[in-house]
Amino acid sequence: MNTAGTIDRPLTYDPTKQAPMKPSTNEPAGSATPDVTTTGANASRQNRTREMQLIPEALARAHMHDRLQEAERERLAVRLAVARRMQRRAERASMRARRALAMAVMQ
Repeated sequence: MNTAGTIDRPLTYDPTKQAPMKPSTNEPAGSATPDVTTTGANASRQNRTREMQLIPEALARAHMHDRLQEAERERLAVRLAVARRMQRRAERASMRARRALAMAVMQ
């Protein structure tokens, strides 16, 4: 398959091995703006610190920590509600047993 690469899928990702851009034939010579220098871009990239690179990870970690704590609180609330329900059920059963014992003693 000897097809030429496209903009989206170049033959190679190495810029030194890609074909140079040719000037357009429908533009007059000298009308294009000069090539952009990358020194400013490199200097601005140097301004990024390791801490800045790790900010999204730290935010995600804090978010997951909050979600885990929220889930733990939810589980605790559900367990407390179940425990209270079981306690009321046990108290009702105890009262029925007392009543049944009292009825048996009275007769």
